[in-house]
Amino acid sequence: MIVLRREIGDVLRDARQRQGRTLREVSSAARVSLGYLSEVERGQKEASSELLGSICEALDVPMSLVLREVSDRVAVAEGLLIPDTIPADFATAVLGRQNPEGTTRREDLQPVG
Repeated sequence: MIVLRREIGDVLRDARQRQGRTLREVSSAARVSLGYLSEVERGQKEASSELLGSICEALDVPMSLVLREVSDRVAVAEGLLIPDTIPADFATAVLGRQNPEGTTRREDLQPVG
């Protein structure tokens, strides 16, 4: 059985680990207790939309990309074919860090997926 909270937690943990950040760093930035964030990442607690928004903001990852990744994982679990509708370089650019001029620096970009 697909448990949505586990998929959300896995996607959030993957994003945090790709950034090389600790639970403590993200929990502080998101203003949520370390223990609660840990439970969310392990799929033991349901994240409210407000909490999910805070965590995504702390990770500097758009909530839409988190939800899309969760949706793709659920589709795979259901045996559905997932079309690649967002080019990888676009998704990478969205997740990349921006410099003060508002442009993305290539060395800051991380591969997605």
